[in-house]
Amino acid sequence: MTEPTILLSGLGIPESPRWHDGRLWFCNWIDQQIVAVDPDGTPEYRPAPVERLMGWSIDWLPDGRLLTTGDKLRRHEPDGSVVVHAGQGGNEIVVDGRGNTYVNGADFDFAGGEAPKPGYIKLVRPDGTVSQVADDIQFPNGMVITPDDRTLIISESFAGRLTAFDIGPDGELSNRRVFAEGLGPDGICLDAEGAVWVSAADSSIVRVAEGGEVLQRVELTESQASFALALGGPDRRTLFILTAEWRSADSIADNLDRLTNGPRTGAVLTLPVSVPGVGRP
Repeated sequence: MTEPTILLSGLGIPESPRWHDGRLWFCNWIDQQIVAVDPDGTPEYRPAPVERLMGWSIDWLPDGRLLTTGDKLRRHEPDGSVVVHAGQGGNEIVVDGRGNTYVNGADFDFAGGEAPKPGYIKLVRPDGTVSQVADDIQFPNGMVITPDDRTLIISESFAGRLTAFDIGPDGELSNRRVFAEGLGPDGICLDAEGAVWVSAADSSIVRVAEGGEVLQRVELTESQASFALALGGPDRRTLFILTAEWRSADSIADNLDRLTNGPRTGAVLTLPVSVPGVGRP
């Protein structure tokens, strides 16, 4: 396998990548931007309608309207206006083919060093009603939904595992089970063979099958943390790796302070892969 190459650098913490309309879109935390970058590396920067420096993400409804999380779930209208889609805030988001929006979060101050609390997944239906569909998630992070809209997989970062749920016709989640363990999961993506690209507990990313078998491994530099992954490109055979410097010997607060007040070390890397991406996002 070839080595990853830099597509874009000089970012804060790049997160929540999505391939949409021929470009890679992602959140640029700290600088509070939504970024869209062409395959040749040409970026477009837009201000994000959020108050948080970090802990927010994006995805699209089936009709093409953009959603942004944060203190609330907001919807971007075709005329450029931004309206509240639901009062539910959160961290990561994924939308299924029926317009059901899954938002996750955990109600504690991660950046401030507050003791962790179990997190949740909430379902925002197309009519804006909200219900909780999963609890006891150990720091919920990236989520993917299979192409048939029947399975949701979520990263439980503090537990080092991927957890899968069945999605019912009403959008409810059931049949909770472990997909893979022994990882360092954050943002994830799914491929056509049912494997997930995910960050590992060391300075690497892996392609892992259900049950935990590691099918491929890509090494990153020691201080380079993978915050999120996406499969995109014209044939969805480009793996986008969103990284920023993270020093494991330092505290969370020190790392975040350096990323916020120091040089912008975030970058988007690309790597060609043989199995294309599928599902949502």
